[in-house]
Amino acid sequence: MSRVVLLLCALLAWGGSALRAEDGYDLWLRYPLVSDAARLREYRAALTALVVEGDSPTLRVAADELARGLRGLLGVEVPRVGRVDRDGVIVVGTPAGSRLIASLPLAKELRAVGAEGYVVRATTVGGRRVVVVAANRDVGALYGVFALLRRLQTHGSLRGLALADAPRIQLRLLDHWDNLDGSVERGYAGGSLWKWDELPGTISPRYRDYARANASIGINGAVLTNVNADARVLTPAYLAKVAALADVFRPYGIRVYLTARFSAPIEIGGLKTADPLDPAVRAWWRRKVDEIYRVVPDFGGFLVKANSEGQPGPQDYHRSHADGANMLADALAPHGGVVMWRAFVYSAAVPADRVKQAYDEFTPLDGAFRPNVLVQVKNGPLDFQPREPFHPLFGAMPRTPLMMEVQITKEYLGMATHLVYLGPLWREVLDADTYARGAGSTVAKVIDGSLFGGARTGIAGVSNVGSDRDWTGAHFNQANWYAFGRLAWDPGLSAAAIADEWIRMTFTNDPAFVAPVKAMMLASREAVVNYMTPLGLAHLMGTGHHYGPAPWADAGRPDWTPSYYHRADTLGLGFDRTATGSNAVAQYFPPVRDRFANRATVPDSLLLWFHHVGWNERLRSGRTLWEELVHRYSAGVDTVRWMRRTWEGLRGRIDAQRYAEVSRDLAIQEREAKWWRDASILYFQQFSRMPIPAGYEPPAHTLEYYMRLTCPADPRRPTCDAV
Repeated sequence: MSRVVLLLCALLAWGGSALRAEDGYDLWLRYPLVSDAARLREYRAALTALVVEGDSPTLRVAADELARGLRGLLGVEVPRVGRVDRDGVIVVGTPAGSRLIASLPLAKELRAVGAEGYVVRATTVGGRRVVVVAANRDVGALYGVFALLRRLQTHGSLRGLALADAPRIQLRLLDHWDNLDGSVERGYAGGSLWKWDELPGTISPRYRDYARANASIGINGAVLTNVNADARVLTPAYLAKVAALADVFRPYGIRVYLTARFSAPIEIGGLKTADPLDPAVRAWWRRKVDEIYRVVPDFGGFLVKANSEGQPGPQDYHRSHADGANMLADALAPHGGVVMWRAFVYSAAVPADRVKQAYDEFTPLDGAFRPNVLVQVKNGPLDFQPREPFHPLFGAMPRTPLMMEVQITKEYLGMATHLVYLGPLWREVLDADTYARGAGSTVAKVIDGSLFGGARTGIAGVSNVGSDRDWTGAHFNQANWYAFGRLAWDPGLSAAAIADEWIRMTFTNDPAFVAPVKAMMLASREAVVNYMTPLGLAHLMGTGHHYGPAPWADAGRPDWTPSYYHRADTLGLGFDRTATGSNAVAQYFPPVRDRFANRATVPDSLLLWFHHVGWNERLRSGRTLWEELVHRYSAGVDTVRWMRRTWEGLRGRIDAQRYAEVSRDLAIQEREAKWWRDASILYFQQFSRMPIPAGYEPPAHTLEYYMRLTCPADPRRPTCDAV
């Protein structure tokens, strides 16, 4: 009897995630034993052996991943065999490498999915029931393996299995703002993954697991270094380290990219200029790029931040952004590399509204860039705020490939500890209609190339990954890494569907857990908008670290100072960006421009972004602006309290370790949401000169108390216990 009990305990510890501690390292690739008995029987009958014809590093990792996943999910070893000799064989490969795949009638389906796509089908071979994972290239087969495992992880049926999918965007990149000293700018999950002092001799197993995670969601590129670039990464010693990382990533379909410091010819090349039209400078970059490709044959190219926030660039020599980008593009073109040139440019010396400056600088350059240049544009015209309108550059440069840049790390949204699922934010931007070619000209169609027929497409997410054991500093931050990858693959996916997948793969398929947690996630972004920047307010965060409320702060230059954006006075609140103000609204196409410019039609969610509104003006709710402001701030806190209560009701449905860690973070979030509400209401009350409406919780302290707070103590993982 004791041996039976011990066996049962072992099985429960292995397959029952609610009974064993988990630290988050496995992300959404946990592969626990399938808990649904009927599904487990179905899977074990349908998946009995594995055939992989052909041999390459990518096919080997695909076979290893499939075997690993099936071992965990089915609780049995699925043998690798040489032929289809039974029902339930999984056949993985490409027509070029597998006679079995080539013999199947899949040619039309494979043509439709292109170079990176896959087909996963239940069919028959010689009268035997099989599951086929087929692709045109080995990396597509790897993506197909992950798609099959995702179906099993989420307890989907295999009956009539017929999956066919391909990415809609070519370049799907993580941008790491990692520095060579091991720090991470705007990183809240520990230090850098890249151990430069140990490379190339020591290869951390985390590099492979990082690559596995990215491949599982279709990410195919990693920019290893900070956009505030360090030229030393282009020196031979560092290129050897980059090559070691590229070797790990290559089987997973991931290419490495680097940030190029524009002044590198001076700093490491011994030249006296970095003028992009100088022949010596151009020759230096050609030699440097040739050197990189000798070390990393599949190097992806450069990401460049130039003439922005103190970074050197072509304007230092009275040249244009196109001049600078084209110089690098010419060096990369023979090798197939690309330049991603950031459009995040603004200057305090320019009198125009900061949110207008990128449009003003880049639209005159439409069509002036080389074919292998993509202009990388943030999702909104300011800087990764909880809510912004979509960037007006989308749709305004039809002859230039634009790739969207979003921020996965939550620089302005509570950093590590606040539970904020960003799927709805990105979905909102992707669905925004630019009207560049009439109705239906969405941002998604701009960046996937379908609107203007662009030959190159891309999307980048500023990574939230670090050296913390759980990768992202908090368990729910993993959902944003996952959601970015899934939307980069298919920008048409819904935020709800992605959240559902992630919850099931990361925690449990238990409906009593999935439904309430999905509701929390889908409400979380609007909650943070409400308790930080309601009604279209923006950039109210603490100066420099961007943590906590500081609408009173003076950053020393206008375009870094919150009052530049909120424009609070005794008459009202908000930035007039209509024709009577900065006229930033004119940068949008007429239907959008008219809707945003008109006080009667602008959405309340962007009201104060485009309009200076009187404190006593009535909004759609029937409340005055002041009343609505208090209501929105309070609603944000109320939502976080509901999230916390919801989580408390889920005790025992997942492992105790992750449950407790999320509980801790939700407690911090509730405390800090109240801090945001109270400090902001008291600050704006100075201008409205109105009492807090009846029925709302009064602030816990005085405005002076909040203005004296000096958080955070640790900018990498901030909290503010004083509140």
